[in-house]
Amino acid sequence: MRWHEVTVHTTEEAIEMISNFIHELGAGGVSIEESGTLNKQRDTSLGQWYELPLNDIPEGRAVIKGYFSEGTEMKDIMESLQRSVAQLTEFDIDTGNPTYELKEVDDEDWANAWKQYFKPLRISERLTIKPTWEEYTPQEEELIIELDPGMAFGTGTHATTSLCLKTLEKVIQGGEDVIDVGTGSGVLAIAAAKLGAKHVLAVDLDPVAVSSATENARLNGMDNDITVKLSDLLGVLQESASGDASAALGVKIPVQVVVANILAEIILLFVKDVYDVLAEGGTYVVSGIIQSKQKDVEQGLTAVGFTVTESYEDQDWVVIIARKL
Repeated sequence: MRWHEVTVHTTEEAIEMISNFIHELGAGGVSIEESGTLNKQRDTSLGQWYELPLNDIPEGRAVIKGYFSEGTEMKDIMESLQRSVAQLTEFDIDTGNPTYELKEVDDEDWANAWKQYFKPLRISERLTIKPTWEEYTPQEEELIIELDPGMAFGTGTHATTSLCLKTLEKVIQGGEDVIDVGTGSGVLAIAAAKLGAKHVLAVDLDPVAVSSATENARLNGMDNDITVKLSDLLGVLQESASGDASAALGVKIPVQVVVANILAEIILLFVKDVYDVLAEGGTYVVSGIIQSKQKDVEQGLTAVGFTVTESYEDQDWVVIIARKL
């Protein structure tokens, strides 16, 4: 089978939004390649980055590729994609004068090629992400997250995800009800459950994400510990308000922890919803935030009553810990 390959040359800052646009347009897969130069700051403590090839992508730039099945009307796809990307400037997202390419490729050119670079990776003191197709013997106390993200989701090694995973390891003490907003592959929900959360509700507006997160929860034997729903946080609040929804949601509202790894502009749209769904003393772990947007998010959090207690950085990304005190 042949596929239409759409390539967008853009900035690392715009990766999440443009990838989402491509996915929403019906792509069968999305791949991302960031700068591979030696100048980029990387975590080489375990030597993991030596698995990745160098490339000639400039610092701060990225190449995003989307794959559409043969027979797709690509003229409409390209026009819609370019319109959506152009609108990102309204949200102060630097797309770096993106350029576009379109060509046809065969299945074997992309469908499994990315897998050779996804190896088991120790993310934190206890958490390790392992692709389902790789063999790995864990050390004592090491928690393994089995992951098959497919082409539509990341491997969990992006700075924003690893920041969330490391932070959840500090926040989860055991016995908490947790909500993961915008769960994607379900990696954060699985991590929270493995770290000892009583139950995790994972929500996403994308049916593909719901399917992926459900399957990854099953692969990790966490079916009874994670409830995956097609919803946003407001929908969860409304369902909870309609009566005793603990059976349907798996968690009791208000919860002790909420985690969201979404772009800053989206985060600011539901700050009050998060505050309402959290119990007194509850913790909000929020990432997907480029450094230039950190102050905006912190101001949005404090405006509804949150107290920002900590933040951590990795490359140009930030995770913020806020508490409802």
